[in-house]
Amino acid sequence: MSSRNMIKIYSPDAIANISRAALLAAEVLELAAQRVAPGVDTASIDEFCASYIASRGALAAPLNYRGFPKSICTSPNDVICHGIPSPDVVLQDGDIVNIDITVFLDGYYGDTSRTVLVGEVPSGVKLFVERAEKAMWKGIEAAVVGHRFNAIGDSIERYVKKFNYSVVRDYCGHGIGAAFHEDPAVLHYSSRSALPMLQNGMVFTVEPMINMGKNWRSEVDQIDGWTARTVDGSLSAQFEHTVAIVNGKAQVLSIPPHSI
Repeated sequence: MSSRNMIKIYSPDAIANISRAALLAAEVLELAAQRVAPGVDTASIDEFCASYIASRGALAAPLNYRGFPKSICTSPNDVICHGIPSPDVVLQDGDIVNIDITVFLDGYYGDTSRTVLVGEVPSGVKLFVERAEKAMWKGIEAAVVGHRFNAIGDSIERYVKKFNYSVVRDYCGHGIGAAFHEDPAVLHYSSRSALPMLQNGMVFTVEPMINMGKNWRSEVDQIDGWTARTVDGSLSAQFEHTVAIVNGKAQVLSIPPHSI
């Protein structure tokens, strides 16, 4: 965990600007999700998102970030995160796929993701995905002034353990705003470390990656250097929002207020 002294406190005006970026990311994500169907390749979703983001006067933050070759991440089935869109990855009936969108708009970043069902998905898998989304909300609800960041991971892990799922520990949420990734690292699992206290003006992502199996570990593709998969081949699902601490609690920036 980086020093708590490095965590930025954003003004209301800055949070409003971050919110505009986050809302655009949410808009792109919704449009991308609508394109998910059996027979669709992930490269076509990426191409659509890249064009739409540019049309809105924004930049796709992942493109060329530390060498990442595409504008969005698409992570199907056992891919935990950082899946690279490809014409060779064709979605099949019964798949699940996480779509992760980050945009840079007028000097600020906004980040959001969701796991989308492809066609007819088995009921047990659908329930798993629903629970992964609820795990994210458990973390968001725990993000209140007076708590340490530990409360986020505690709430998430306590919830998913009831179903014998596991929380990925190799990746975490992060501060966001004037930079794509800022302090703090936001752990989605229980930790005994004395993590920083939550304060008004902090902006960060809550984005737990939940594995359907008991093994939380991941392995990165040795060829592309990005794609992270479950080591046991189990499914993985993720949901993500950008949130700000406002008036003592988490305000979700990456979803329109009327949708909450």
